Amino acid sequence: MRTLVYFDRLNGAARCAYWLVPILGLLFSGDAGAHGVDDSTRSFLTGVEGLQIGPFLYIGAKHMVTGYDHLLFLFGVVFLLDRMRDVLVYVTLFTIGHSTTLLLGVLAGVEANAYVVDAIIGLSVVYKGFDNLDGFRSLLGFRPNPRSMVLGFGLIHGLGLATKLQDFDLPRDNLFGNLLAFNGGVELGQLLALSLMLVVTGLWREQASFSRASWLTNTLLMTAGVVLIIYQLAGFALET
Repeated sequence: MRTLVYFDRLNGAARCAYWLVPILGLLFSGDAGAHGVDDSTRSFLTGVEGLQIGPFLYIGAKHMVTGYDHLLFLFGVVFLLDRMRDVLVYVTLFTIGHSTTLLLGVLAGVEANAYVVDAIIGLSVVYKGFDNLDGFRSLLGFRPNPRSMVLGFGLIHGLGLATKLQDFDLPRDNLFGNLLAFNGGVELGQLLALSLMLVVTGLWREQASFSRASWLTNTLLMTAGVVLIIYQLAGFALET
């Protein structure tokens, strides 16, 4: 009986993945990369002068709201959390992580290959889906400390943000203020996305379908992470 249930779940996941993979493929094609910069933003950043708090707030918020790699990881982080205290702890750790490497990455000129960093960000999505399924304890007999992992992957996410700003060689004059504004915008975008996630998962958690669909949801989360990894590694291979 357990085997039949397992294969029924697997078939359901396969059907959803069948549709998810080509959709993600279209989403990631061309200039639609997770850290892609549109023409108007590119034009602004290449010619920015002085302290521009408003525009950098907007760009940061927009980047987070449209950054599906960040949103997938954040969704995985809060998916099983049913206490606001836990949500605040994990989101704070993620925020500390990505804020630190965003600021240090740009100010100190810490460089990394954007494709490799984004591939690791995809790995963070796979990790969170696998962790939500209690895969580590089931297969390895232990579970990595989830708070440390969220903080660690937060550092990688921030480095991903930094690699994109580094492409524009922003002027050093008022750079710190502009970076703070950008980071503030990222936090505003994160707050907006997080609020929507908490409302959806809160309402969904009250339904009987939540426990049944939890396995499938996190399997799809892992699938999306794998697609992200493949996409970024393919870009790295083509670049080199």
